[in-house]
Amino acid sequence: MAGAKTWYFPDGYLPEKLGNSRIEAREALMLLNINTKPVEVLLDFFEDRDPVLGVPITIGAERVLCLRMDKAPEFGSPAIRALVPYALRVRLDREIIAQFGRLDATQDNLAYYSSMGFND
Repeated sequence: MAGAKTWYFPDGYLPEKLGNSRIEAREALMLLNINTKPVEVLLDFFEDRDPVLGVPITIGAERVLCLRMDKAPEFGSPAIRALVPYALRVRLDREIIAQFGRLDATQDNLAYYSSMGFND
């Protein structure tokens, strides 16, 4: 199977929300499950205070799940503070593909980047 059971994303940093921008700055974690069965996920959040460990999420069989980090409470996580570095660990019961993306709308020319995480 393609992918890994553990993924790490060390470069989280929610951009500041600007009231005058038509486009919202944001970060997202994309989880691709190509398995024919659902995958159980545990998300761990690390920053400059005690970690939040084991936020449970399920990805349906043969589905992609995109989690916006600025809307973390919608998937059961505490809110992630803007302008504070954070990191994620994604633990799974089956292998998946994971990718992280950031849209920086704090500048006129916009900047988007995506990154595959480190896995083991």
